[in-house]
Amino acid sequence: MGKVIYYVASSLDGFIAAEDSSLDWLLAFGFEPFQRHYDQFLATVGSLVMGSATYDYVRTQDPDSWPYGALPCQVLTSRKLEAPPDSGVQFASGDIRRICEDAAAAAGDRNVWVVGGGLVAAQFAEAGLLDELRVTYMPVALGAGRRLLPVAAPLGPMRLAGTTSFNGGAAELRFSAS
Repeated sequence: MGKVIYYVASSLDGFIAAEDSSLDWLLAFGFEPFQRHYDQFLATVGSLVMGSATYDYVRTQDPDSWPYGALPCQVLTSRKLEAPPDSGVQFASGDIRRICEDAAAAAGDRNVWVVGGGLVAAQFAEAGLLDELRVTYMPVALGAGRRLLPVAAPLGPMRLAGTTSFNGGAAELRFSAS
């Protein structure tokens, strides 16, 4: 079985999106410096979990395609949504442990990527289901927005397992739960 990993970009002050849910601040950095690193990560992923706001954002960016192909993807929602054709998208609600078990079963021996948002990742963290947190901190402060990991109570310490620096000042910190 692979790991359950929250892989995300954040501002220095801990926000993954602006107050209006915009990612313009992140997109301004371009994707080229991160592409190879992202591709290496994605090659380890066997299934995804994301919230409906993240799903809506991805769908509005390019409504005619789905960037994750046929990878199994659990979208947490209580709304009626439509899956892209030929995708692995399924919609789920309820117990986060069951959702994680389903995602892990779909991933096989590969990793589960908790794509976002922060509220979804917080549910996984609070249930003790996150094995790893990979945060690429971008050299910008937003002052307000959607929080990186809005947990309801303090969580135990994680161990720094590695770092990666990128041209332009961004740095990924990889934390392990064990």
